[in-house]
Amino acid sequence: MSESGPVLMLFRQDLRLDDNPALRAAADSGRPVICAFILDDEEGPWAWGGASRWWLHHSLAALDGQLHLLGGRLVYRRGPLKDVLPQLVTETGCGTVFWNTRLKPHASACDEETAALLGERGIRVRTHLAALMIEPDALATGQGKPYQVFTPYWKKFIATPRVPRPLDAPTRLNPVPQPDGPPLESLELLPTIPWDGGLQEMWNPGAEAAKVLLQRFLKDPLEHYDEGRDRPAVDGTSRLSPHLHWGEISPRRLWHVCHGRPGAEPWLRQLVWREFAYQMLHHFPHTPDHPLREEFAAFPWDGDPAWLSAWQKGETGYPLVDAGMRQLWHTGWMHNRVRMVVASFLIKHLLRPWQEGARWFWDTLVDADLANNTFGWQWTAGCGADASPYFRIFNPISQGRKFQAEEYIRQWVPQLRRVPDKLLHEPWTGSQAALGQAGIRLGRDYPRPIVDHKEARQRALDSYRQMKAGS
Repeated sequence: MSESGPVLMLFRQDLRLDDNPALRAAADSGRPVICAFILDDEEGPWAWGGASRWWLHHSLAALDGQLHLLGGRLVYRRGPLKDVLPQLVTETGCGTVFWNTRLKPHASACDEETAALLGERGIRVRTHLAALMIEPDALATGQGKPYQVFTPYWKKFIATPRVPRPLDAPTRLNPVPQPDGPPLESLELLPTIPWDGGLQEMWNPGAEAAKVLLQRFLKDPLEHYDEGRDRPAVDGTSRLSPHLHWGEISPRRLWHVCHGRPGAEPWLRQLVWREFAYQMLHHFPHTPDHPLREEFAAFPWDGDPAWLSAWQKGETGYPLVDAGMRQLWHTGWMHNRVRMVVASFLIKHLLRPWQEGARWFWDTLVDADLANNTFGWQWTAGCGADASPYFRIFNPISQGRKFQAEEYIRQWVPQLRRVPDKLLHEPWTGSQAALGQAGIRLGRDYPRPIVDHKEARQRALDSYRQMKAGS
């Protein structure tokens, strides 16, 4: 391989030009750069779900357009990374591969295997970190162990300046003849049935759209984030999570843009919470499928399997839960406060394993991040790090009232739009006449509750005590 030959930049979950360390290093090499994306559908049990694949398709199209402005384009390939990448390197004559590390356990192991295979052929692999602000093992307790409680991790994180300044995007990629290859459509990322209309209405994947959302967030919601983030009917969050997940915007850029602004600390804590979740996944790679606290492996899940389907469809009879699940199906996203409520409902009201909920979120969320998804579900189930106690059971009725979710419910459960506020969160308590005036007949226009809150709460507590007695 000639030192004057091209280098290969392999994009993964870093679909941006700005603050992309691997891309910047490839451009700074002074050699021609070939940019590629390889879809490896053999990424173990956590291959991308349907909503993620939709987002990925459109994000790749946006990235390809940006690369054209720099004199490059994306080359697409599909298949096992360890087979396809060496073939592409041979085809293009590249002597060096640049990539940003992937953080899912299976993907990380695949990268190590592929780098070793390339090394045997004399191909260098240059790795960089783009998905996080710091390395997932950068912080440790005084005993040298990973943090399992967030507050001391946060204090350690902010104790000294440690977030590197973001890198500027390269202004030009040295032109090079591009290899022939199939189009983006050959990756078959888009759904075969037209369920994605709501995704198209709400989202515009790509780095430029992420910048627009960031500017909207900086104008007002950031300053009022602490009080606005828990109200589903208020546009009080950044909605940057899918852009951050797909690497369309850099967490380092977000940190430095927001740090020091009025009201920014609560949102910056969420950004560091993401780092904390990745630290946990790095040190405990079994947790996407198994509880961190081993005693929960024996938890007596015995809820009716039919309840899972009712939860997925937003037909539980609890308006806040149903609104959240319908928002998820329509838009590929759900307000974070509602995510906690629906997760608690599945686990504790319906006694279904948290893994079932994590799988559903993985398939339906456009921001289906393995570290955050795992951490959030284990937090709710009480079996993870810094977890909410199992006996903390969200009441979907009082949660809806506390966080003023009335308009949110009416938006996503339009059958209830005429129900008065006093009945909206528990319509089964209304008289037949009152519901009739609102155009509702329970069991026909809107389901009756599939479980009774008080009975379900007691059943959850009894199951928890049964687990503790057997441990």
